[in-house]
Amino acid sequence: MGRKRDTLLAAAILLLLWEVSALLLETMALPQPWQVFYDLIIKLADGSLLDDLAISMVRALLGILLALLTAVPLGLAVGAEPALRKSLSPFIYLLYPIPHVVLLPLIIILFGIGNFSKIFLIALIVFFQILVTTRDAAKNIHRNYFYSMQTLGATRLQIYRHVILPAALPKILTAMRISIGTSVAILFFVESFATTKGLGYIIMDSWGRADYVALYTGISCMAMLGFCLYLLLDMLERRLCRWSAAG
Repeated sequence: MGRKRDTLLAAAILLLLWEVSALLLETMALPQPWQVFYDLIIKLADGSLLDDLAISMVRALLGILLALLTAVPLGLAVGAEPALRKSLSPFIYLLYPIPHVVLLPLIIILFGIGNFSKIFLIALIVFFQILVTTRDAAKNIHRNYFYSMQTLGATRLQIYRHVILPAALPKILTAMRISIGTSVAILFFVESFATTKGLGYIIMDSWGRADYVALYTGISCMAMLGFCLYLLLDMLERRLCRWSAAG
């Protein structure tokens, strides 16, 4: 209850600052919050914004899911297996610092301008964030936990299931929390190129037409998308890491 109250208070303060800034600056480039929210409600009610919102949400979710399904197993294996870590760590060291967003033109050339190229770029960038965090979490698990399971006759798969994954899970969820902000930022970038659908397109199109109310409507929708994904991850963490919440 305290967290919800604090969140609502922070939202109210931000809206108040927005309102005061709009009144003081008196510029078309900064409309008042009520104008934006009215435009948002109208467009949601008549359905003109729902398709773009749904498309952006699907692109973001599929990108994160693709990265999660590939980065977590690989990160756990690299972190827990010294031989594999020795072989793959140099490649991770070389590939992780690359600004992967610059690969967008190449990805469009290879995969076209459809949804897959956008989802793939989101997944590619988020992949390395989750991979490195998962690897480090698995690598730092004390070996005594492994030995205890082995003395009980556990197989390697059982050790991964009952020791390595639960121990690394809080760090994995932390990496996902960071990745949500990254994925939404990349979503805006990929939707501003070679597309006519999505919140990123709405923002860039409104900017080009100098329709600032519509511009802020698109920005607000993208912010709400990121916030909803963040809330979804919070609920997932409370369900999967109950021991952490209890502590």
